[in-house]
Amino acid sequence: MSSRIAVLAGTVRPNFLVLTPACVLLGMAVADADSGADSAPRYLLLGLILLGALLAHVSVNMLNEYEDFRSGLDFHTERTPFSGGSGSLPGQPGAAGTILAGGLLSLVATVAIGIALLYFRGPGLLPLGLLGLLLVATYSTHIVRWPLASLVAPGLGFGPLMVMGTAFVVGGSYTAGAFVASLVPFFLVSNLLLLNQFPDVEADRDAGRSNLPIRIGRRASSVVYAIFLGGAFGTLVLGTLSGYLPWAAALALVPGLAAPALALHARRWADDVKRLEPVLGWNVALTLGTIGLLALGLVVG
Repeated sequence: MSSRIAVLAGTVRPNFLVLTPACVLLGMAVADADSGADSAPRYLLLGLILLGALLAHVSVNMLNEYEDFRSGLDFHTERTPFSGGSGSLPGQPGAAGTILAGGLLSLVATVAIGIALLYFRGPGLLPLGLLGLLLVATYSTHIVRWPLASLVAPGLGFGPLMVMGTAFVVGGSYTAGAFVASLVPFFLVSNLLLLNQFPDVEADRDAGRSNLPIRIGRRASSVVYAIFLGGAFGTLVLGTLSGYLPWAAALALVPGLAAPALALHARRWADDVKRLEPVLGWNVALTLGTIGLLALGLVVG
């Protein structure tokens, strides 16, 4: 029993769940403070949003772990602390059904919370909710087989869907500021998954996946990585200059000082997993730091 619980905890990938509250916090920060909702419903809605977002993230992680085990990918992946999944199921293959059930139940719970949010905020949330549901349900089975889809799907889920969805539920409307702010995690989270795919190219290819590093190679993908870094921090500059973001949002440019070095090292060590591993770690720090500082800038600005 304890071993099955350990496998369950591993496949949830708890270390990666911190990205979800960071993006929800960003959505809350960008929401209109004068939405007309009093504090009690606002905090109730925020709690539901955070729970639903976490369950969606858990569902993606568990379904991905199950699919990696089912396809045999788990047995050939060269794991790092930032890529390759948890590797929990190969040691406990009998728990595969439990993990699949956990992923599906998390998805069902996400849908239930989405219906509750629709009741509170109306049908304006429905397009984002349906697209989010599609991403969660198809990521591990279909999206990972399409290079462009696997590039943008993570950023779309954590950026426009999560940030704008939170801002809409809390603030009651869609705004240009929320859209601009959501582009920052769009680029950064897409990059997060892109760079984490570098160590897994051979194993992913053998399992039938077709992401960007497989299709165009790691070194060419490092150019895309650099372009997306430019997209994230360029969005911050243009957003503040245009007035869609307050000047305090420029706080989020501070982690961008490391972006040129990360882009350079990602290209230089694209084919060397051992040397690339610290870059994966710094990329996580840059992503979380930028999103967190942007949220802080929106609060104080």
